[in-house]
Amino acid sequence: MVSHSYATDAQTKAKDLVSAILAAASPPEIAEACASVEAFLHQHTPDQARWFFSITFPTLICKLFGFEDSPPQKSVAPSGWIDAASSSSDSDFSGKVFNLLSPDSVLMSSISAVDRLSLVKYVFPIERLPDWVKFMLQNDRDARVLEDLCPLFKNRVKEDPVKGSFQVELNVFEYYMFWFAYCPVCRGNTENRGIIRVQRSKRFRLESWAHSIPGFSNVKRGKEQKNECNLYTRLLYSYLRAFVPVHDINAHQPYRSSLLHYPSGYDTSVVEHAEFFVYTLVHFWLVDNDFSPLPVNVCKSFGVNFPFRAVLSDTPPSPGLGEVVNVFVKYLNLSSIGLNEGSDLVESTGSPRWRGSGSVANVKSRDATQGVSGVRSGSAWNSLTKRPLYRYILRTFLFCPVETSVKNVSQVFSVWVNYMEPWAISLEDFSELDANVGASTDNSKNGGTESPSRGYSSSWQGFVLTNYLFYSSMVMHFVGFAHKFLHTDPEVIFHMVSKIINILTSSPELTELIKNVDTVFHSKPSGSSKSLLNNFYRFVPTIREQLQDWEDGLCESDADGSFLHENWNRDLRLFSDGEDGGQQLLQLFLLRAESELQAIGGDNLAHNLQCLDSLKAQIGCLFGGSIVKSGSELAEARHCQQSRDDVFKPRMVGNYAMADVKYKGDWMKRPISNDEVAWLAKLLVALSAWLNDTLRLNQGESSHASPSWSYTELSGDAGDVCGPTETMRVVLCSVCTWLITVGGAAVDFMRKHGLRINLRLLASKKVVTVLLVVAAFNALRKAFSGLN
Repeated sequence: MVSHSYATDAQTKAKDLVSAILAAASPPEIAEACASVEAFLHQHTPDQARWFFSITFPTLICKLFGFEDSPPQKSVAPSGWIDAASSSSDSDFSGKVFNLLSPDSVLMSSISAVDRLSLVKYVFPIERLPDWVKFMLQNDRDARVLEDLCPLFKNRVKEDPVKGSFQVELNVFEYYMFWFAYCPVCRGNTENRGIIRVQRSKRFRLESWAHSIPGFSNVKRGKEQKNECNLYTRLLYSYLRAFVPVHDINAHQPYRSSLLHYPSGYDTSVVEHAEFFVYTLVHFWLVDNDFSPLPVNVCKSFGVNFPFRAVLSDTPPSPGLGEVVNVFVKYLNLSSIGLNEGSDLVESTGSPRWRGSGSVANVKSRDATQGVSGVRSGSAWNSLTKRPLYRYILRTFLFCPVETSVKNVSQVFSVWVNYMEPWAISLEDFSELDANVGASTDNSKNGGTESPSRGYSSSWQGFVLTNYLFYSSMVMHFVGFAHKFLHTDPEVIFHMVSKIINILTSSPELTELIKNVDTVFHSKPSGSSKSLLNNFYRFVPTIREQLQDWEDGLCESDADGSFLHENWNRDLRLFSDGEDGGQQLLQLFLLRAESELQAIGGDNLAHNLQCLDSLKAQIGCLFGGSIVKSGSELAEARHCQQSRDDVFKPRMVGNYAMADVKYKGDWMKRPISNDEVAWLAKLLVALSAWLNDTLRLNQGESSHASPSWSYTELSGDAGDVCGPTETMRVVLCSVCTWLITVGGAAVDFMRKHGLRINLRLLASKKVVTVLLVVAAFNALRKAFSGLN
């Protein structure tokens, strides 16, 4: 009777706490609500705290991340508690919100206690899951194999007995981390879409609430937006420190491989939380809307085929994730400091292989006692993240919309740069974040690793070999991106290219390693005395397999303005001598960059030209010689630049001059913009190409002879026209002859002036909208006239 009374009292207080949380708007009210939550959890046992997590916790998440249950007042901008704490100058108030959510808070300890007893389960809304998971859950067969296909959903995909559909069931910790990871994704996707509010029925049900959340409010701009990201980054870093060891995860589970078979519950929470948290961030941030989310051989082994490539093939990753992904990647790269990554690539026989630990490739044969993924050391994090990270960076470069801010791409570029230079990462890089979260900078709990030498050495050879595509193929794709978007912000793009070239030439050992691997990749093994090169041949099959797997399906369409169409994911061309090789394209980039920098002028012109000379020297160092050409070669290169300039210069629909109509290069093959209907643009481009080919508009005027007119002799007297039928026939023939003559003259004019048919303009959303409105108006007019 007493326990029932306590349970009723806890349930009542939990409901009262909901009202207090919903009413908290100002900083003092939010601080008071945080204190009330902490007081409730301090005063109740885990069995009684289940009422808090069943009734109060969903509302708390709603307010933390900025959901809106009702239309806000016009004078008060709707925002979550994290927004309010970020924009406030009161450090005490910000600290109270942070302390409520920190890993060592009473909230987190209560979550751990409740999950240990399995008291509460949640259903995460399917529409908020990563896109590829959302598509899989729509098919019964794919949903049943999902938990075996991806370790993140192991034992978490359940069938709804009422609806018969599949859903994702999570405990409290997992549910909170899903929403935490989804927060920046939703903010990036809903940017500039206004405020989205939640509509709920008066009768509250946990599942109904979870499925009704459309997104987070997005009201912060400028400085406030930056502060908010900083607070979120503080929480992210504190969770990484608390849940993800980067030295040796076995130190937290000393008896897991013992023959004594200790209970599986012994100290497994650290391992499970680490693996779950890393997998969650990888799939919500890096994979998300990728149409090839898992390794190809894994999908084939399970007989899974993703049918939604046509929907997501040209979709870039969610914008605005660069800052948090950068912290995530840099933290995981701490696991590489002081470790010999080369041992992860080579078996005892010396042959290359895929890492089994931390990879989904061996998920079928994995023993249940090995946890979610069987991660045995911090170095396995690199094996887990490198494929999704490669595709995340590459998809950003390939599918970047024309209107996208360079800031988003520059953040992803920073992620790539930091990943390429793990030797430049040290514990001092996290000193500011350590101070913000109130932690020491020695990171002794994460293995006590010391600062690196801040430079490449032979000990990093294994890391470069396992991630070789980041240093070769990705560079070529980025050069293509730099060509296409050089005109948008020449200084930023130029310095980005300079940064990559400086990394590749930062150490003679690194440059030689990259060139040697490229050499053996394009040659056959021989009995040469160069034993060093022969040692690299065993890595070629792995690199070739990575090249096919990591770039699976990422073929650029004919309308994206790319110059890498044929066999683009079957070869490495950084050191190729062809016109699409690295040296030629970088030479062309230097010419275009010099022209663009001189055009914008400004006070930085002298400095930019000096940097340009430095870049020329670095490129010459990379390719083993000076790239300064003679006068005739330079003139020829400039002519090549002019003829191919439009290939790399996408334009907006409706923002072009009359001279731009000329078909220099593949002007119609610029990237699909947000102002166009994608499928209609591709169809009209194909139709325009067919018409241009049929009318021979793709050839120069001198490439074909002048058309010769054919004559037809008419029998009888041409002047003898009798009857209305023959009269109409003569008139019709005259009109047709006139139309043919005018059409021929128009075609000749277009050939002479280099004009081409371009129907892609009709794919503009504005044009399509006008046509639809006119069609709807005519249909309504006919309908009303029929009624009258």
